Amino acid sequence: MFLSKSIIYVLFFSSCMLLFQASAIRSINNKILHNSGYEIEAKVDSFLQFKEAPEYRNQQKCSLLDRNNLDLDFACDPSFVHIAMTIDWDYLRGSIAAVHSVLKHTSCPENLFFHFIASDSRLENKVDFNKIVESSFPYLRFKVYMFKESLVNHLISPSIRQALENPLNYARSYLADLLENCVERVIYLDSDVIVVDDIRKLWKVSLSGSRVIGAPEYCHANFTRYFSYEFWSSNEFSKEFDEKTKKPCYFNTGVMVMDLVKWREGDYTKKIEKWMEIQKERRIYELGSLPPFLMVFGGDVEAIGHRWNQHGLGGDNVVDTCRTLHHGQVSLLHWSGKGKPWVRLDAMKPCPLDYLWASYDLYITHKHSSFKSLPHIGVATTRDSSFLG
Repeated sequence: MFLSKSIIYVLFFSSCMLLFQASAIRSINNKILHNSGYEIEAKVDSFLQFKEAPEYRNQQKCSLLDRNNLDLDFACDPSFVHIAMTIDWDYLRGSIAAVHSVLKHTSCPENLFFHFIASDSRLENKVDFNKIVESSFPYLRFKVYMFKESLVNHLISPSIRQALENPLNYARSYLADLLENCVERVIYLDSDVIVVDDIRKLWKVSLSGSRVIGAPEYCHANFTRYFSYEFWSSNEFSKEFDEKTKKPCYFNTGVMVMDLVKWREGDYTKKIEKWMEIQKERRIYELGSLPPFLMVFGGDVEAIGHRWNQHGLGGDNVVDTCRTLHHGQVSLLHWSGKGKPWVRLDAMKPCPLDYLWASYDLYITHKHSSFKSLPHIGVATTRDSSFLG
């Protein structure tokens, strides 16, 4: 059975469940598009509490870790699968659900090491996030790093959606500097994803030759729309995508396998910053942190199966709309776009696939308890791989 078939079950449960607005101590306003076409206000918590996730243990086939080395160098254990994510108050609920999904479906959860990147805009962020992650996942091996917003504040240009201007969106470009030098490879995940397959399969993807990153590519996408008229009318810029040299394809930067050794050797952070500097002067694109990655890596990305990034479930960057899964099998669902499942659920305007996300939600509220008894909805476990093929 493939995940797309689970929509039948999702629709059934969606007709039976009642959604309640969650209470918040501090909140920010977000707008969500009602079916009538009018925008309504939804509240997203910026102070959240989460219940403790179940304890997930390794299967016998997993590599043994050096349990005698428990200091910071413990992150250097070669048995670890390294996963990096940003973490902030607006997306914290998504981050916790994403981690939960990864742990639930991997065969070696004790061999995962999570690297959480937080903004230095609030000094208490590191302490607060450490407490929240540790209380939700007591057995998780992780570290919280502070990202200096001053590195990118002067480089960020206005985008079509304010959320895309968040400095943390650019932290993925600095992972090679933020993480320990012993971390030679990392999987980067956005906070609005759910993984329904063993993350170790993604980790094992080989980056051939000189390729620095791997990601699902979409070569039939309209590549021109990601850049402005100023870009395409200039031979200086458009020659970067001369098909005689390389054929660029669109890829989404929310799911990437990254070779940090090659990244450091090639100084790719500087290459991305160069295009951000040009953007400040010439206005050659509109979509935040994505176009610089396309400029630097387009046409030289290790293609990974589309099943590893079923993106666009949050609609587009302007309108929050419900979308269905792409054709084929699914290993990762990605709510990229304006709409986020936790916002739509609390606003009582969910899309069908948001119920699948809810089954990984560890958020605590008295009114939200009905979700905690949700039955298993069409998600494969590592012991039920037939679901994913």
